[in-house]
Amino acid sequence: MDGTNDVLRLLLSTLTQLVQGFGYTLAIFGLTLIFSIPLGLLICKGRMSKIPVISLACRLYISVLRGTPLMLQLLLVYFGPYYVFRVSLGNDYRFIATIIAFSLNYAAYFAEIFRGGIQSMSKGQYEAATVLGFSKSQTYFKIILPQVVKRVLPSVSNEIITLVKDTSLAQVLSVAEMFTKASAAASKQVSVMPFIVAGLFYYAMNLLIEFILNRVEKSMSYYS
Repeated sequence: MDGTNDVLRLLLSTLTQLVQGFGYTLAIFGLTLIFSIPLGLLICKGRMSKIPVISLACRLYISVLRGTPLMLQLLLVYFGPYYVFRVSLGNDYRFIATIIAFSLNYAAYFAEIFRGGIQSMSKGQYEAATVLGFSKSQTYFKIILPQVVKRVLPSVSNEIITLVKDTSLAQVLSVAEMFTKASAAASKQVSVMPFIVAGLFYYAMNLLIEFILNRVEKSMSYYS
């Protein structure tokens, strides 16, 4: 009986700590999406620009951010200001650096996804919009963009699900997100139970996100 009580106490303690870290996990996830998707669209437009300098700069950005580990980018964003400019930004900068690095990284992936979607649109749609008297902005936002969103949604969904798991990388900057809390609890308890519980949290979060995105995809089926 005492053994069962001990297990329940450990489980309750683990859940309490993970719930505290889950708030940071959600914040990293939400803020990354808020910043990276618009930035990805902007980089996508730059990548497709007819101005060589802008196009080349965006290509280089995408290549570097996709070709290097996110963990390395986290460390560079956090330690860069000190080693380059000798500016110490304090512990509060850990979370800000995490959001910056995640947003810059995911923007590169979203940019390529959006570019593929835009370039898959036939020229006939642009020509038809011109005949109907649509301006370039009206054509883009009312005709092209809704169809692009429909086409790229599966790829974007994969990146969003990956983002949920990648939030655990914030532990490299000692941000108190869920996996950091699970690691601390596992070390203290000398048990793998905190990791198992954390895994269930991540899995449940991804199930919810997958359900929402599937509903969104079905709601846009009229573009098929």
